[in-house]
Amino acid sequence: MIELFWLVLGLLLIVKAADVLVMASSSLALRFKVPKMLVALTIMAFGTCAPEVAISFNSVQSGDGQIAFANVIGSTIVNVFLIIGMAALIRPIKVRHATIKKELPILFLITSVFAILMLDSLFDSFTRNVFSRADGLVLLLFFGVFVSYLIGLIHGGTNYDSVSEIKYGPVMSILLIILALLVTAFSSDLIVNNAVALANEFNISKKIITMVVIVVGTSLPELVMTVTSARKGEFDMAVGNIIGTNIFNICVVLGLPVVIYGNVSLGGFNFVDILAAFLSSLCLYLFARSERVISRKEAVIMLIIFIVYYVYLFIV
Repeated sequence: MIELFWLVLGLLLIVKAADVLVMASSSLALRFKVPKMLVALTIMAFGTCAPEVAISFNSVQSGDGQIAFANVIGSTIVNVFLIIGMAALIRPIKVRHATIKKELPILFLITSVFAILMLDSLFDSFTRNVFSRADGLVLLLFFGVFVSYLIGLIHGGTNYDSVSEIKYGPVMSILLIILALLVTAFSSDLIVNNAVALANEFNISKKIITMVVIVVGTSLPELVMTVTSARKGEFDMAVGNIIGTNIFNICVVLGLPVVIYGNVSLGGFNFVDILAAFLSSLCLYLFARSERVISRKEAVIMLIIFIVYYVYLFIV
């Protein structure tokens, strides 16, 4: 029962932290006339990746890199099909023209490169699937391109008009953002640790724990923040958070530890896992491009794909 208590406490903390982070980030963006998309792509996205960063480094360093890959691939799929799907089901998400032309293509390109790098055996049947330091370096180089784009946003003076209320002053906004990120990281860790403890008590397999408990657990910050942003009409925050999170997950959360600690075997992954990750960015781009709105019908399609994939995980 003690694990269940801490699990529920973690969920309550993360819900409140997400609400505070959305409001504080919005206030800071409006106060300094910084595009909300930039705040979502950086502060919110990178901050909510803290649990994934810790898990990835620990698993690769300890020689169990498959946990890192399961976490990144699973998070990429969950962030789009489940989180965007749920958010758009609650309230259709409007996507700005600039996002369709710039941020989403960058995400699609990076995800496509990631999928290709994971398919060594597809190009050479005598080669086993291994993610090498060179592969990790390629991902970090693409992240450099993304950072260059973010710098361009700052110096380009891109402006996203908003009628949202500035709730907090700059100092209070910064303090609340830091506090919310710390609470988010702490509560995510609390949720994952106690969920894994509960799963072990019921003798659930390591694969299911990684792809379900850890992946869904570490994606809770993105889930709560994206749904909260969509519900408040902060669509730039909702979409930008997922785009930034997926790019950071693929390029840094995975690429950096592989570059530091060395090659990782991909024996536990197959074409279906890689295809699902690729489809996540493709569907997000195509659905956003259609009338610049992710509709409830498209949200249902996303959720169906998510359910089908996770059913596949349980039966294979």
